Amino acid sequence: MSRTTQIFCASTLYGVATLAAAIDSDLFTEPDRRVLLVFNNSATPETTPALDTMPGFEPLRSHFDEVLSWNEAIRPFHPGAWTPRPDDVPLLERYLRLLWGLGEDRVELVLESIQVAPALTVAELFTGAPIDVYADGLMSYGPTRNKLDPLVGTRVRRLLHLDLVPGLTPLLLTEFDVPAQRVPTPAFLKVMGELTEAAPALPALPDDAAVLLGQYLSALNIYSPEEEEDLHVRMLRGAVERGHRSVVFKPHPTAPARYGRALEAEAEKLGVDLTVLDTPVLAEVLFDVARPGLVVGCFSTALFTAASFYDLPVARVGTGPLLDRLTPYQNSNRVPAVLADAVLPDLEGREGEAPVPADTLQALVTAVGFTMQPQLHTGLRPAAEDYLRTSFGPRTQRYFRRKRLTSLGLPGGIPERLAFLPRNATARRAVRRARALRKAVRRR
Repeated sequence: MSRTTQIFCASTLYGVATLAAAIDSDLFTEPDRRVLLVFNNSATPETTPALDTMPGFEPLRSHFDEVLSWNEAIRPFHPGAWTPRPDDVPLLERYLRLLWGLGEDRVELVLESIQVAPALTVAELFTGAPIDVYADGLMSYGPTRNKLDPLVGTRVRRLLHLDLVPGLTPLLLTEFDVPAQRVPTPAFLKVMGELTEAAPALPALPDDAAVLLGQYLSALNIYSPEEEEDLHVRMLRGAVERGHRSVVFKPHPTAPARYGRALEAEAEKLGVDLTVLDTPVLAEVLFDVARPGLVVGCFSTALFTAASFYDLPVARVGTGPLLDRLTPYQNSNRVPAVLADAVLPDLEGREGEAPVPADTLQALVTAVGFTMQPQLHTGLRPAAEDYLRTSFGPRTQRYFRRKRLTSLGLPGGIPERLAFLPRNATARRAVRRARALRKAVRRR
C-alpha cells in the first residue's frame, strides 16, 4: 500500500499560521508525510528573504516533517510567471517526485490562490491529486478570479477559511459546489501566540496608541506612491482627531524606505509621537503585544483580524476612491474593499458612512460577486436582481458601476429605453455643446 504525502503550499506567514491552526484542529487526516512547500512570489525573490527564514517561523516548522522550496525546484524561473507546457507535465511530475523523494506516494495538495501560478501550476503538475484550498485573507469571500479548468476545479474538496467576517459565507469556488469550512478561531489565536513568543522584541510602544496599517497600493498600480503617502497622512490625521497622541505606523513589508517620511513631517506638525515599526512581524503580533487603542487601514485583512479576533476598535479610510480605481471590474480586491467599506466604521466620521445592515451583507456580496463574474455564477442572477431592486441606493451604489449594471441588464443600470443614448451621435453632440457652453460661462 502506497504512502500518503500531504503538500501544503504557502507564500506568507499568515497563511502558514492558518494551516497550522487547521492541522492543530484535526481538519486533516494524519498522513505518512507532511511537507510545507514555500513560494516566494516577490518581484525579486533573489533579494527577498524566503518565508522559512523570517522571524517567527520556527514555531510553525514543527507542524511539518519537511520544508521545501518551490523557487529552488523551478530555478531560474519566477514562480508567478512560469507555467509548464502541457506536453511537459508528465515529465515534470516525475522530476518533482524524484527531487522531493515522493516515489509512488499518493499526493494530496493544500493550496492558496488556486486561480493563478504558482498554486495553479502545482495543481496541474500533480494531475490526479485531490486538492484542499485555504484562504489567508478576505478574497475568499469574492468569486473565483479566473475560470478554472474543470480538471482542476472538480478535484477541490473544500475551502478552509478563517471566520474574518462572522456569518458571511465565502463565494470562492462555489461554481464547483466546493463547501466552505471554518478554521477555529481559538486554534488560530493559539498559533499566533506562539509566533508572538518567537518574534523579535518590539520597541516599547505607548499605551493606547493608534496603529496605522500601510498596504503599498502603488505596488498594485492602483495608487501612485505620492497618493499612497497622502492616504497614510489621512490615517494619521484621523487618528489624531480621535484623540490619539501616540501613533505607530506599520509599513507593508514590501514598501520602500521613504514611506513614513511624509508621516514623520505631518506628525511633527501635529505634535504627535510617531513610531515607524521597521521590525518584520505580522500585524497580529503587534495586536497581541501592544493592544492598541485603534487600528486604522484601508482594506487590509488585518483590520478584520483586529476587530473579530482581538476585539480591538478599528476604522477604515480611503475605500471609496479605491473602489473607483480598481480595474478591471473583476479585480479580486473588489470584494475585500467592499467589505471594508460596508462593515468597518469610517475614520473621519462622515455622514452617510454608517456600516450597512449586517443582515444584508451576504446579499450584497452575492450581488457584487455576480456582477464581477456573471459567466461563472449564472445562478446568482435572481439574488443579485432582488438585492439591487430593494437595496440599491446612496449608501450601496458605490459598490456597482452603472455601466456594468446596464450591460448585464440589472436594476440600477440605465433604463433600457434610454440605453441607446451613449451610442447616439446626436446625443453625444448635444452633450459636447452643453459642456462647451458651461466652460464658456465659467470663464466669464
